Amino acid sequence: MSGRDGRRRRRLSRRAPDWAVVAALAFSGLCSAFMFTLVVPLQGELPLLLDAEREDTAWVVTITLLVSAVATPISGRLGDMYGKRRAILALMGVMIVGSLVAALTGSLLGVIIGRGLQGAAIGVIPLGIAVMRDVLPPERLGSAVALMSATMGVGGAIGMPLAAYVAQNADWLVLFWMSAGLGLLGLVIIAAVVPSDTLRAGGRLDVPGALGLAAGLTGIMLFISRGADWGWSSPLALASAAGGGVILLLWGFHQLRVRGPLVDLRVASRPPVLLTNLAAIGMGFALFGSNVSFPQMLVMPESTGAGFGLTMIQAALCIMPSGIIMMLLSPLSGLLERTFGPRLLFTVGASSVVLAYVFVLLWSSEVWHLVTANALIGVGIAFSFAAMPMIIMRAVPAGKTGVSNGLNALFRSIGSASAAAVMGGVLAAMSRLDADGVPHPTAAAFTVCFWIAISAALAATALSIAIPRGPSPEQRSAVR
Repeated sequence: MSGRDGRRRRRLSRRAPDWAVVAALAFSGLCSAFMFTLVVPLQGELPLLLDAEREDTAWVVTITLLVSAVATPISGRLGDMYGKRRAILALMGVMIVGSLVAALTGSLLGVIIGRGLQGAAIGVIPLGIAVMRDVLPPERLGSAVALMSATMGVGGAIGMPLAAYVAQNADWLVLFWMSAGLGLLGLVIIAAVVPSDTLRAGGRLDVPGALGLAAGLTGIMLFISRGADWGWSSPLALASAAGGGVILLLWGFHQLRVRGPLVDLRVASRPPVLLTNLAAIGMGFALFGSNVSFPQMLVMPESTGAGFGLTMIQAALCIMPSGIIMMLLSPLSGLLERTFGPRLLFTVGASSVVLAYVFVLLWSSEVWHLVTANALIGVGIAFSFAAMPMIIMRAVPAGKTGVSNGLNALFRSIGSASAAAVMGGVLAAMSRLDADGVPHPTAAAFTVCFWIAISAALAATALSIAIPRGPSPEQRSAVR
């Protein structure tokens, strides 16, 4: 062992207890996931609050999805190169700046810029998982990764009722002051608790690769998230999709030829990694599909024949148990992963989501039906989100953990954005006016959405079954 490696090991040994490191990373993950649902309770009121057209205020949500998709794999690569703790601190700092920009301006442009900066924070979750691989003993890694992965859903499920309460009882800009405070607290905790030195891959950032990935993903994500508003066959939508696709093809060619690529496509194409990432699209779709459809059903007037007439806070409280379930199942997920392997855990999780949507197709006449179905989705997401990073980490070298988990988070984001666009389009197209002239989705519209979500979850289940049971000897050697 060289003197430098010896000093690094000694520094790693003088750190906070494992439970404190896990708690600090999980808290930062919750804060970053909360950014996705921060303004969800206010979507209908944003045109009035910002004095702008609904098509313009839609960017308050769209920009967060877009920036998170672009920033996550790039921040993962930077974490592998320069230190994952340092990258997490930088992302938390960006989130704080975005929150302050939105809070201090309160204008449409300022809020869009602030929400975009907040979207970068979602990269904290895959980076946190990579830190755990570096510093935790194997027997504790599974449960810790399960908890960190669960924060993706927990932050939204718990944050939604909190955001609804604040928005209902205070100035809506308080939401951004609150997110700035949470970000500052997370930054301080990470700086104080998480080890300052983790395993690093070194190298230089592939700037053309980063720009190419950003441009290509921007085109694809704009088509997915804005295509319904623009018209799927409109010149703008088609140009966005075609431009993004062409750029990504050129980007892929560049990645295969450049030394030190942003994303090692040869590693990303390994069957365990590739199949897991493809399945992540289905799981992201199924998770966000429930976030789109269930709250709408709960808050719609009973006179529509498909709603329950709850307030936004009541609806958010009905959604919250799924997040609590995800958190409580983290230790069990880690135990099951160690006992049966992540592949089987992934299959069980995806199958649970299928059962949840089948349940709500058969029974959706009472509030508790939706609560039960959402709880089953929480079980499925807890298991599948815990399994995906473990499958990937078994198949990639330690120096590529950050960017590989970031790529998996990207695929989940693509699934989530697709669910928002597809289900939003279905619910809008299959709507009818009530007595006051307000459009509401029909019961048939929700049925179609549930069938689409079942298809996505079934595809994820099939892909999880196809994942090889373990890495090949060559891959096992590369991981070591």
